[in-house]
Amino acid sequence: MLPSELVRRLDLGLEGDLPHLEEALTHPSFSNEQRGGRRVDNQRLEFLGDAVLGLCVTELLMERFPGAREGELSMMRSALVNTDALAAWARGVELGAALRVGRGAEVAGERDQTNVLADATEALVAALYLDRGFESARALSRKIVASPLEQLASGSLLGRDAKSELQERVQARGAASPRYRLIGTEGPDHDRAFLVAVEVDGNVIGTGRGRSKKLAEQAAARAALLGCAASPEPAAASEERGRAEPLEGALESTGASPAGGAPPERSVNDRGPNR
Repeated sequence: MLPSELVRRLDLGLEGDLPHLEEALTHPSFSNEQRGGRRVDNQRLEFLGDAVLGLCVTELLMERFPGAREGELSMMRSALVNTDALAAWARGVELGAALRVGRGAEVAGERDQTNVLADATEALVAALYLDRGFESARALSRKIVASPLEQLASGSLLGRDAKSELQERVQARGAASPRYRLIGTEGPDHDRAFLVAVEVDGNVIGTGRGRSKKLAEQAAARAALLGCAASPEPAAASEERGRAEPLEGALESTGASPAGGAPPERSVNDRGPNR
């Protein structure tokens, strides 16, 4: 596939020259086979694109989930920009078909390898950043994470149903099934948000906000799984029950083992364990 066809598929209105596009689409195996001249591949752009994409996705998550706390934002970012997620997007736009790879790499099928596609995706973000500025890089970044982001927004945690995951973890440790309770509403009738708390044996282990009770329950379950409240409870509810405890402490109070809290913080550049 020609680079111009790839640009058309991105549907970002990128008419005109993109000086770094060819570099972004050049795998090291291709440049290594070239004799003489300056050998250029997409690894430096991948380094830059990793940081730019991480920043854009972090900005998007803070905008989309204003009540989420640091641990939850870190987990969601890792779910959106890990190697597998980036490669999945690349396959959707047939990015591999536009790559320049060496003869040996072509025979070995490296054009469709997950790491190769993830690197090329980040290099593409960097190319747009350098050639068209931050707004274009931001627009591409939002397209890259659009599908998995909707899964998170609908209550899915890393592709799984958060309420089901929480139920399994809690029951596996001998505690009672989680109970969801509406604790308040916000906003006008045409833009109503529901606040829900999830409890185990009377202890609040997470709170969530959503445009429906179902979505709020999923958000509360997701917050509990991450070991922190997704959003603070209203003052009245807080006075009644005290500060919401993380999942670990709540399960410890029932005599069960902790389900595990939020994972260690990752840097913006971390694409996860599959790198």
